Amino acid sequence: MRTDSLWTSGKVITSVARQDPGALIRIGREHRGWRQADLAARIGCSASTVSRLERHCGYADLTLIRHAAREVGVPAGVLVASLGLAGAPAAKVVADGLRCDEEDPMRRRTLLAAAGLTAPAVLLAGVQDALASTPEPTGSPIPLARRITAARSYFDAGQHGRLLKALPGLLADTREAAQSRQDVDLARLSACYSLTSQVLTKIGRYDQSRLSADRATIYAELSGSPLVAAAAARELSIVLRHQNQPAAAQRHILDAVSRVERTGLKTPAQASAYAQMLCTTSYTAARAGDRDQALTMIRDATRAARDLPQDPPEGRLFPITPAAVDLYAVGVHWALGDAGAALESGRGLCAAQFKTAERKGRMHTDLGRAWWQWGKPEQTAAELLSALRASPGEVRDRPAIRKIVTELRTQHAQVTGVRELVAAIGTDATQ
Repeated sequence: MRTDSLWTSGKVITSVARQDPGALIRIGREHRGWRQADLAARIGCSASTVSRLERHCGYADLTLIRHAAREVGVPAGVLVASLGLAGAPAAKVVADGLRCDEEDPMRRRTLLAAAGLTAPAVLLAGVQDALASTPEPTGSPIPLARRITAARSYFDAGQHGRLLKALPGLLADTREAAQSRQDVDLARLSACYSLTSQVLTKIGRYDQSRLSADRATIYAELSGSPLVAAAAARELSIVLRHQNQPAAAQRHILDAVSRVERTGLKTPAQASAYAQMLCTTSYTAARAGDRDQALTMIRDATRAARDLPQDPPEGRLFPITPAAVDLYAVGVHWALGDAGAALESGRGLCAAQFKTAERKGRMHTDLGRAWWQWGKPEQTAAELLSALRASPGEVRDRPAIRKIVTELRTQHAQVTGVRELVAAIGTDATQ
């Protein structure tokens, strides 16, 4: 095949539409007759790194993607389109085909049932479509900054359905704005993909969350902001943890810690980011069974958060507080299998210490998990009821909490509050 026709072939168009630059690199490498080891030698990495890059697995450095693409002859415009920077028209070329390949109407209607989310199935299908091919811009006259703030408030309030409804249009409009290539617009787009990843992880849609986190990482790199890059790396580490890839999760969160440390921690925003990264590192280590690392990191986070305000200013990217670090400690000890230490860490916590409904609900669900781990169904049900009243989505939409409610129903149906919890999540819940 001639080189000029190679980059207009059906395989290339599909790869661009799927926003998969790794596939383009593989196409170019194979066209040149190179092995992965041959390309690796040219770009200064291992063959296994090339393999991961081509399979679009995990975090790939944007500089490495560009270097590899240049070596195998991927045209700049094609690469830009595969990274999602060519705007809606490039994606629209194959949008209809993607929709037909990936989803049929019956599957669309069952998507949210599978996720355990009590909201119309079209909401999750809309987000999935927006990730497959960017929808047309909405033309909304409301400033993007205000809409992003509103979307974040939906997450903070546990209003997952409202957030899912808003995300397709918000992603479309932030994508359009990012065509400016201005750092602030790229940072906003990364933040929108990070928020998308957060809510998808919350409701257990890990494959779509991974895709969103990957996009957030790419645009964060382009923005040049170390804090935005750290936020994106954090979301990617979280979804990797949920996908049972603890080593990769730890690698990405440690990378996020390093990014923040390199800022010098000279501002309150940087100090908050550092404390947040340490918390996430600790919890990630705990879930991986690395007790020493987990306990060291949560102690470091406690020290780092000592001087942070209990009421962070509006708009702070990482609004962590000393109480929030104590809540992380609850989760860390729970993940290490020490329910007693988890409950001791949370002994001084109360809902008034947390500003958002999502955090208030999370405090109660984390304590509920610890009580359940300790074999105390009455206390478990009481905490989950408190979570339900603070933020229904924390109980209704999270698969892990739905599972506890289902186990309560099966094993302790007569405990006070269990019937109300079961009614909240749906009597047919099995997750």
